[in-house]
Amino acid sequence: MTLWWRSSVLVVTTGVLVLVGGVAFAAGEAPGAPGGGSSWSTGNKTVLGTATAAASTVWFTAAAGVTTEVFYPRADQPAVQDMQYVVTDGSTFVDLERDATNHAVSMPDENALEYTVTNTAKSGRYRLTTTYATDPARSTLLVRTRFQALDGGAYRLYVLYNPSLGGGGRGDTGGWDGSALVANDGSVASALRASVAFTAHSTGYSGTASDGYQDIAAHRTLANQYDAASSGGNIVQTAQVPVGTDSTFTLALGFGTDRGAAAAAASASLSTGFTGVESAYRAGWNSYLGGLAAVPASVAGDALRRRTYKVAVMALHASEDKTFPGANVASLSTPWGDSVNGDALSDGYHRVWSRDLYQQATGLLAAGDRAQAVRMTRWLWDRQQITAWTQGDGVWYGPGSFPRYSPVGGVAGATPQQLGCCEQLDQDAFPIVLADVLGLTDAATWAKVKLTADHIVAIGPDTPSERWEEQPGKSPSTIAAEIAGLVCAGDVARRNGDGTSAARYESGFEDGTWWERDIVDGGFLDLVRLGVRSASYGPVVDSLGELDAVDKVSTPNGDMWHRYNHDSYGESQSDGTGWPAGHGSRTGRLWPLLSGERGEYELAAGHPAAGYLQTMANAANDGFLIPEQAWDRANQFGFTFGESAGSASPLNWALAQYVRLAAALTAGHPVETPPVVAARYAGR
Repeated sequence: MTLWWRSSVLVVTTGVLVLVGGVAFAAGEAPGAPGGGSSWSTGNKTVLGTATAAASTVWFTAAAGVTTEVFYPRADQPAVQDMQYVVTDGSTFVDLERDATNHAVSMPDENALEYTVTNTAKSGRYRLTTTYATDPARSTLLVRTRFQALDGGAYRLYVLYNPSLGGGGRGDTGGWDGSALVANDGSVASALRASVAFTAHSTGYSGTASDGYQDIAAHRTLANQYDAASSGGNIVQTAQVPVGTDSTFTLALGFGTDRGAAAAAASASLSTGFTGVESAYRAGWNSYLGGLAAVPASVAGDALRRRTYKVAVMALHASEDKTFPGANVASLSTPWGDSVNGDALSDGYHRVWSRDLYQQATGLLAAGDRAQAVRMTRWLWDRQQITAWTQGDGVWYGPGSFPRYSPVGGVAGATPQQLGCCEQLDQDAFPIVLADVLGLTDAATWAKVKLTADHIVAIGPDTPSERWEEQPGKSPSTIAAEIAGLVCAGDVARRNGDGTSAARYESGFEDGTWWERDIVDGGFLDLVRLGVRSASYGPVVDSLGELDAVDKVSTPNGDMWHRYNHDSYGESQSDGTGWPAGHGSRTGRLWPLLSGERGEYELAAGHPAAGYLQTMANAANDGFLIPEQAWDRANQFGFTFGESAGSASPLNWALAQYVRLAAALTAGHPVETPPVVAARYAGR
């Protein structure tokens, strides 16, 4: 073991000593490899961001008051589990920032995806105020922190950094390069520096004696310092930041293909300074929003609705990968990540579903970002469409199909597990709808559309799986998408002189009975949203009462719906643990996006619909991010009735639904109904 003391009197059992400024540092290799296991962090993000510039391939998130997953070099590859502060007075207490403080989230500029997190000690002793920005010029996350000793006491502040480079925490190595904590896993590397010199540092293995937090918790100081952890494992890096009663400093977390490149990125960003980086970061976002359609009147006059709208649009833009433009992940989170093993890559929701991409593209189109919607559609046809028999996870995908999901790079080079199981025919149909709506009807795109349309006709209308990825057979929402997709395919066919194919597509699946046995699910509303049936269509109207009786819950934030009865995709009702933990009585919670879908239906029916938009805004968390699920009953297990549950925030589908409903309320009608479908079925 290696020890250091704040004295020139030293007692050492092993190691090589270095004396710096009267403080002895013992250099050596950390024991305890490979360290304990790891997990990801909670899926309920309250903060996310990235620079608009393509040169900065780093995305950040925060939750529970601290930095959580940071992604580099792609939006589907987390490189960090978490980073937070440890505070001690050196004798009586040790506080972990996440657990020992009350958290408040604010936005310095609602026209930029920038957040400030203010954490005040529950004891009242101190406050930490942190603002995040990524450097538009390079792959660095800058974190400016103000530390205040509210009681005037003398405190020691440490930063605790938990890398998970290359998508997992088990293969990292790390060390000290003379001014930064550096780490890498293969060709993914990080470097942590500060605007003030660290006064102590250590790299060790999580959950062992060399873990910096375990050391501080035991000794009230960083007593055992190690310069290297050279055996691949779950490492933790710790450094002391010198602070007084009121100190402000900046951390720079740089990334690169090796330690030197990462350190250079961190150093360059510190040289620019937080103020300069922040100004450029804000300018990028201000410019982006300034180039879109005006904020809809339905949200412009209300601060909560307006900020939720702007954040939704920015988050959708931010979720696009920069190596593979057009690939938007479903969320920068892992559902219930704190219950998911983090030793290796867990794709979570940071991968691409065709259906979610359609939802996001139509949301961005409603906001005025046609360019990104086109990139998304091109990505679907160029990178995710399957053109030859391809193995998925326990299944084979045929030519013309789309996989359940894929990495941001698409199907090329993806493993069967990365493509998942099973095919969902709405995911085959939605890319066709996008191509037609966006006017992508050139001959090359038509050839791809024809392959998929022929595939839908050949195997539909029964789908191997519906939009909730659980049931095969006839699904109203899937059939609505199939019909809309085939009608749009017919339009593309006619524009390319193929009337025979057009007639075949337009006659497919129009009539029939659409059911899901023993399930009450509001997916039938897609028949109206996609223009296949009018809002007054008898079976749709007759189904609303049953849907509401079974799935609707009136919360303090407004009416919300479960996906369907018998849903188990949610927390345990026994102890509140997340779905991946597998504890008893798992129960699916409310999905705010379904309030938006109902709002679109009510608008189409000529009924008041603004309340559904308000419900979605009310469900957003402190960062104005709309969750996948909201708690469905009285406050319990730390969850609040009608507010974010533990699965994932934000869900980009929910953000897109909010944007579309806001635009629809201003327009007076749903805005994503494909025109050719609406024209064909007008009045039915």
